[in-house]
Amino acid sequence: MKIGIAGCAGRMGRMLVKTVLETEGATLSGGSEGKGHEAIGEDVAVLGGGTPSGMSVVDDPAELFSVSDVVIDFTSPDATVDHAKLAESYSVALVVGTTGLRPADFDVLKWAGQSVAVVQAANMSMGVNLLLGLTQQVAAALGEAYDIEIVEMHHRHKVDAPSGTALALGQAAADGRGVDLNAVSQRVRDGIVGARKTGEIGFATLRGGDVAGEHTVIFAGDGERIELSHKATSRTVFANGAIRSALWTAGQPPGLYSMRQVLGLAGG
Repeated sequence: MKIGIAGCAGRMGRMLVKTVLETEGATLSGGSEGKGHEAIGEDVAVLGGGTPSGMSVVDDPAELFSVSDVVIDFTSPDATVDHAKLAESYSVALVVGTTGLRPADFDVLKWAGQSVAVVQAANMSMGVNLLLGLTQQVAAALGEAYDIEIVEMHHRHKVDAPSGTALALGQAAADGRGVDLNAVSQRVRDGIVGARKTGEIGFATLRGGDVAGEHTVIFAGDGERIELSHKATSRTVFANGAIRSALWTAGQPPGLYSMRQVLGLAGG
């Protein structure tokens, strides 16, 4: 299966290139970066630690889609929207790991999913997707007697906050309680904010070092506290999930799919 990597020169992009090169049944079809990026013209395989392939990094993503069966996209919301339109135009499957997506961006992914298979996930590790299911189950079982706080930490270079995974965990908790996350979300506390409101789902964001990703969901009750945590020590777990998703799209009908569906987990 010919797999292209959008954003191939970033930290995640290089890991994706490396993983494609090492995965049986996967063939690297190319890579793209934004116009003016310093990696334009470099050999795509070399970026991932491979031997020269003769494929150069391009700045026109249409070139990438024209030679790929599926494109993996860990870029930016605006770029992802453009890539979704190209996926529809070229009938190419799309795997999206971009975070910070807005409601309008999801609308474009749903639109593309009417024509091609699109897999979107805030986090593509198996552990995190298991954590999402556990969070929903625990939130449903405990109810509002337990306060929910979600703490996440990432490397100093991450530009969005809270992380997409933290928001997905918040959504899982809200689903468990049968409430609208937007109505109960508390993302900022500064100064005299008053006592915590019953039913709030709080978020705390930490940034520093080279942390690949750490998430903890805290259920704090009177006399006890339950904590569900996942810590990624390498981006390899995300890359493996993305490649697995890309291979999974082969033969799938059009649709917007979740990582839980790719993994065959209940409630996908």
